[in-house]
Amino acid sequence: MDFQKLKSIIEGLLFMAGDEGLTKRQLSDILELDTDFASELVYDLQRDLEREGRGVQITEVASAYRMTTHPEHAPYFERMAYSPTRAQLSQAALETLSIVAYRQPITRIDIEEIRGVKSDRAIQSLVSKDLIEEVGRAEAIGRPILYGTTKSFLDYFGLASIKGLPEPKHVDVEDALDEQTQMLFERLDGRQMTIDEMKE
Repeated sequence: MDFQKLKSIIEGLLFMAGDEGLTKRQLSDILELDTDFASELVYDLQRDLEREGRGVQITEVASAYRMTTHPEHAPYFERMAYSPTRAQLSQAALETLSIVAYRQPITRIDIEEIRGVKSDRAIQSLVSKDLIEEVGRAEAIGRPILYGTTKSFLDYFGLASIKGLPEPKHVDVEDALDEQTQMLFERLDGRQMTIDEMKE
């Protein structure tokens, strides 16, 4: 396999790894390569991203390589995070929100088990939009954060209380998730109010 192909795979792996990142040992195991060679490929990719002026960069935090954004672009990310509209709730965010709404309080690990994919970014997005918040800590190893919905969530979806959520007909977890997500989407689509308008 050529260098460019390997670097492309590493870029995809780091993107998928999200905030946790990957150590050079993990990369070498996944790619079945020598650890020093895996590190060399990461540094080469890092230089490529810098040279091309790309919007993301690779940083090393606590011995793990992570894909991150540039600090100088922060004002634009803040503008995006704090000026949310109905259209900016992605499918991943809406799916995550429906899991939190119907199964709160719930940890990130439990959310990811239900969705089958990493949910860090979706959770981060929902917290920044003030739709979910930390409501406590689970009595488990590491005391993981428990998430629940906020008052803004109720306002946003026009609910008097969480009991006002429509009940899904399906019992099966996967079918129920699809139905809950669809019901939230329909409710969302019917609301004319944006989060910005609510805060005025």
